[in-house]
Amino acid sequence: MAGVGKAVAYGAVTVINAISCGFGAALGVDLRTEATVKLTDEPGRIEGRILSDPEESTVLIEKTVSRILRYFSLENKYGAYVETRSNIPIARGLKSSSVAANAITLASIVAIGKKVNDLTAVNIGVDAALDAGVTITGAFDDACASFFGGIIITDNFERRILKKVQPSEEYSILIHVPAVKAYTADSNVQKMKLVANEVKALHRMALQGDWLSAMTLNGLVYSTVLGCDSNIAVDALGAGASAAGLSGKGPSVAAVVPREKTEDVKKAWKKHGGSIIETRINIEKAHEVQ
Repeated sequence: MAGVGKAVAYGAVTVINAISCGFGAALGVDLRTEATVKLTDEPGRIEGRILSDPEESTVLIEKTVSRILRYFSLENKYGAYVETRSNIPIARGLKSSSVAANAITLASIVAIGKKVNDLTAVNIGVDAALDAGVTITGAFDDACASFFGGIIITDNFERRILKKVQPSEEYSILIHVPAVKAYTADSNVQKMKLVANEVKALHRMALQGDWLSAMTLNGLVYSTVLGCDSNIAVDALGAGASAAGLSGKGPSVAAVVPREKTEDVKKAWKKHGGSIIETRINIEKAHEVQ
């Protein structure tokens, strides 16, 4: 009888946006996407529903399950019905696609009754995101931060993890989320490539340990190039945030905030409209859900 698998993967925000130069870093946060995959006896037919945002495209669901079935040479044996549910706003620079790909990949593997190593699972999800056209670089940094938690610094071209950092201090993570969506596929890549050398320098800064400054400066660089409002990040810094910057290509801004300054930053952001998500750094790995 065909199997059912459930899995959860966690959110992430940008430390270094890899789109300009291929080198990136991301920070795991305690947002989540849960996926349920039920195998069917209808090969070639993969149906998906995004329960938390039903109007969004399900192409990533279809591409991810197709990749898994092909990986195990089961594409002529099974189809699948997939449901996902998430508290991560879609198309706001908050890694919703990378997180969904991780959760669907793990749930599919559980449904099939197989096992793969962690990086194989991550890479299948990255390939599926590229197939679906929801990412420019494959977002290996985002996928790894979602899968492993903590701060992951990467070479996205080579798909190599260069460094893992477990943040030692207790921070709140605040995310300012504008109402407008901005899809990665629509990003102006040529503009972002103009700052490749600057972003590489910030990537080196993160590797050397100063990820907080690197995150802030990365956000300012990309905000300038993309025409995003940098005042949201600057106001967070003025209210006591240790770092603040554009997440992905925006429009969301993420701030790393000492807990005692959390309310001050939220107050400073009220004038900017939109909504505010309050969460924390995540260090838990993506995993099967019983």
